[in-house]
Amino acid sequence: MERTLIFLAGVQGFLAVTAGAFGAHALRGRLAPNLLEVFETGARYQIVHALALLATAWVAGRVPGRLPHLAGWFFFWGTTLFAGSLYLLALTGQGAFGAVTPLGGLGLLGGWGLLAAAGLKR
Repeated sequence: MERTLIFLAGVQGFLAVTAGAFGAHALRGRLAPNLLEVFETGARYQIVHALALLATAWVAGRVPGRLPHLAGWFFFWGTTLFAGSLYLLALTGQGAFGAVTPLGGLGLLGGWGLLAAAGLKR
């Protein structure tokens, strides 16, 4: 299971770097400054949580139980929904995509909460 989390962290990190480069080079001057900022926020959260997911894979190999694995899945889906909805919002200008962002944020909070709970478990 740790290998799966490592793989997912790599995918998220790869996509975050790709999105960051795309935003910096292809979108600058093409998007309104506020939408470019939304896009960059998605890339920033995605890279941070790719690293959190990688750290969670490390924890999962050292802390017994399901909590670290659940935290990893919450990080993965939370990041996908959070960053993905911001990318779509920025690229399309459709505010409806912003309605998904809080769900992703809840997933990220769930990941951090589960990771904290794993640290308390004996």
